[in-house]
Amino acid sequence: MALAVRFWCLFPVGRSAAWGLRLPAGAAGSRGQRVPWRLGASEAMGNSGTFKRSLLFSALSYLGFETYQVISQAVLVHAAAKVFEIEEVLEQADYLYESGETEKLYQLLTQYKESEDAELLWRLARASRDVAQLSGTSEEEKKFLVYEALEYAKRALEKNESSCAAHKWYAICIGDVGDYEGIKAKIANAYIIKEHFETSVSLISFAEMPWYQRRIAKVLFATPPGSTYEEALGYFHRAEQVDPNFYSKNLLLLGKTYLKLHNKKLAAFWLTKAKDYPAHTEEDKQIQTEAAQLLRGFSDKN
Repeated sequence: MALAVRFWCLFPVGRSAAWGLRLPAGAAGSRGQRVPWRLGASEAMGNSGTFKRSLLFSALSYLGFETYQVISQAVLVHAAAKVFEIEEVLEQADYLYESGETEKLYQLLTQYKESEDAELLWRLARASRDVAQLSGTSEEEKKFLVYEALEYAKRALEKNESSCAAHKWYAICIGDVGDYEGIKAKIANAYIIKEHFETSVSLISFAEMPWYQRRIAKVLFATPPGSTYEEALGYFHRAEQVDPNFYSKNLLLLGKTYLKLHNKKLAAFWLTKAKDYPAHTEEDKQIQTEAAQLLRGFSDKN
């Protein structure tokens, strides 16, 4: 509006300022008077109103565009700040995970449980599952956390169906829930687990390979219909070749799979590696114990 007023001041149009041209004295039909092309009062006022409306419309359009630009810039700044915040949280989460700070990681991520970021949600699913495995977690809390993990994994998948990690953790969490829902549900879920695991593998990229290596054994050992121990063994070895000793569970499952295939020599080799693996998490400690028990079974039979 202020812009329209400034424009209007430049062009004062009114009865006292009606426009006309004065002819030189002596011109035909004149005595130095204005020509009779003078605007009538009603015509001047009519043109004045049209001009004012045009200026006002132009000013408002300009102001509207300026407002749009300001709002757009504010939205972009807010979005950028939000992305930066999420990236910081993810970096902190990965550091805590690698450091074995399971409970601190869970506390950090639960502050963002309403997030719509798939990368954050699948990490939260993993954290819930890891807390469930802690020795200090009661059975009631463990069950709650297992179902909570599945819900977070499901939301991650809904937010980004192209996330291999979301498919992987959804499959793993379904397997965990099966422990509470009976053998029939576990068998039925085996097909879903296999489907999501295969999707995860098909989507996986080189950058995400470590996450695949860390949990591939856990999924495959369920041996869903259509899989064999020989197939599982191939996956375990492939993961181990890419990054030796990357995950204690993979060492244990190599040993257990060789036991299923009645190869005690190689079973003992991999179980010993699992028993001697440095424990960083509660799961590592559990794996050490299980491997030691299996090895004692060898000694007892001999």
